[in-house]
Amino acid sequence: MNRREFFKTSGMGALALLLSSCGFSKQASSSSELSGGNLVGSKKKVAGTGGDRYIPPEQRQGNESVVYFTRDLSAAGLLKAYETIAGSMTGKVGIKLHTGEPHGPNIIPRPWVKRLLEAKLPGAKIVETNTYYEGARYTTEDHRKTLAVNGWDFAPVDILDEEGTAMLPVRGGKWFTEMSVGSHLLDYDSLLVLTHFKGHTMGGFGGSDKNIGIGCADGRIGKKMIHSGEGGSQWGIGKEEFMERMTESSKATADHFGSRIAYINVLRNMSVSCDCEGTGAQPVVTPNIGILASADILAVDQASVDLVYALPEKDRHDLVERMESRHGLRQLSYMKELGMGCDRYVLLDLDHGSQPLTLADAVKDVKPFAG
Repeated sequence: MNRREFFKTSGMGALALLLSSCGFSKQASSSSELSGGNLVGSKKKVAGTGGDRYIPPEQRQGNESVVYFTRDLSAAGLLKAYETIAGSMTGKVGIKLHTGEPHGPNIIPRPWVKRLLEAKLPGAKIVETNTYYEGARYTTEDHRKTLAVNGWDFAPVDILDEEGTAMLPVRGGKWFTEMSVGSHLLDYDSLLVLTHFKGHTMGGFGGSDKNIGIGCADGRIGKKMIHSGEGGSQWGIGKEEFMERMTESSKATADHFGSRIAYINVLRNMSVSCDCEGTGAQPVVTPNIGILASADILAVDQASVDLVYALPEKDRHDLVERMESRHGLRQLSYMKELGMGCDRYVLLDLDHGSQPLTLADAVKDVKPFAG
């Protein structure tokens, strides 16, 4: 049986088989085991390198995961993508998404999320945390006002750090042995990570890794651990070290939920700016591409990056420059080092019977962005 026939006949069984081979939540090797938060045999923690260099698919090694793709950027497309990973969502479900600064122009459309909740997740809650910077989401009171301004009042929104924090273990990390998250995160059985994929001023890009790495860390302790370290300035940590700290934080959340976490990336309105910049975000020039879904956090972020790189140079230039100049691609290589998933994957086309799809074919009909 060839690979095309395997996926056509095996469905979720094929997905489970491939995911089990990706080394999820792999423990650190003996050379990088933690002792009191420091690397054994190392006097100083040193960040990795290469975050400014893209590794094309043909140069990667290892097992493959599964990523589903649809070009349908609509509520119906989101439902289609969700159905591929819906089996992971059991019990009390949280939906982690970026609700944005006041009047943010690029966040995931609220009607799409409303339709998803009504059709598939009627008992779920949107979950968020307060920000590390002072602004419209710094306090819970102001955050709730912003939620209303941005139209998220159609559903219950749980601000995870409203009533304090909890510590989750970071297994196999370099910078942390544990991460501080909003205490309400522990109230949920499953987590759907619904991400607006875009650029980011510090991270280079904001995908699923950032959505939970920064987005589940609480606003006072966890985010400080990532951005500032011990006694550093508020935004003092950048490039590869920042990517590694953020990724260790996301691993804490991913490990906590285990098989009950799944990821959807929406590649639409991809400014080089994060949604945290609100109306100050840079104009969008990257074409809209589609929606990706996977049970593998690395695969879904890697596929998102790969689709951007598969665009013509004039269309990808700004977003690629943002990723590389911030050394954001270290998010991907570090997720692989931590055993969080696969950077090789099969892309399945939901618009054509879940048949395998090349990156070039996925983007061949994209249109220049028109704001």
